[in-house]
Amino acid sequence: MSIRESDLYPPVKRLLEAQGYDVKGEVGALDVMAVRGAEPPVVVELKRGFSLALVHQGIDRQALTDWVYLAVPRGRRREARRNAALCRRLGLGLMEVRLADGHVEIACDPAPFRPRRFPGRTARLLREFARLEGDPNPGGRARRGGIVTAYRQDARKLAVALADGESSGAKLRRATGVVQATRIMSDNHYGWFEKVSRGIYRLSPQGVAALEGAAPAVET
Repeated sequence: MSIRESDLYPPVKRLLEAQGYDVKGEVGALDVMAVRGAEPPVVVELKRGFSLALVHQGIDRQALTDWVYLAVPRGRRREARRNAALCRRLGLGLMEVRLADGHVEIACDPAPFRPRRFPGRTARLLREFARLEGDPNPGGRARRGGIVTAYRQDARKLAVALADGESSGAKLRRATGVVQATRIMSDNHYGWFEKVSRGIYRLSPQGVAALEGAAPAVET
C-alpha cells in the first residue's frame, strides 16, 4: 500500500489535540502547526520516510520555534534508534506513526543535546598520542594492514636491539626505554620474538624478516 504524507496527519493531530493543542495543517510552509495558549508553537513535518532532506527541513523550522518534530511511518527498530539518536543531537523531536492503528510513538522530544562523555577512552587516546613517535600514519589511511601504533613502535625498538643477539627483558628495557619490554616479547603479538630461557629472548625468523622489511604489516 502506497503511503501518503497526509496519512500521517490524522494520528499526529489526534495526539496533539489530546494534549490540549489546537492543531491545523498546511499553515504557510508548515505541514502541521499546533498552539496551546501562550506557549511556543509546535511544528511537525510529515514525510513518508526518514531522509536527509527531512532533517534539513526540520533544522530550517528551528528558526521558528524550539519545538520541532519530524513524523514518519514506523520502521525497523534499529533504523529508528539511529534516526532518534540523530534527532537528539540536532535538538529535533521524532514521531513514529504506526499506520495500522494510528498509534504515535514519541521516539524523542526536542531538547538541547548533551553528548555522553567517555573519559577513559579519551585518556587512552591521549596516552597513545603521547607514545607515538613522529606522525607515522597519514590521516584517512585504511586501517587494514598498515597502521603504526605506539605498541608496534616499541616492539620494533626491541627487535632492533635484539639484532645484536639475545638479551633479557631488563637489559632491553634500560637500553630502549620500553617499559613493557618483557611483556611485549612474552605476548609476541607479531611473532617477532622467541624465548630462549627464563627472561631471555631472541629474534625469531619472522622478526629478522620484519627488520629486513619482508614481513607483512600487522595491526595492533
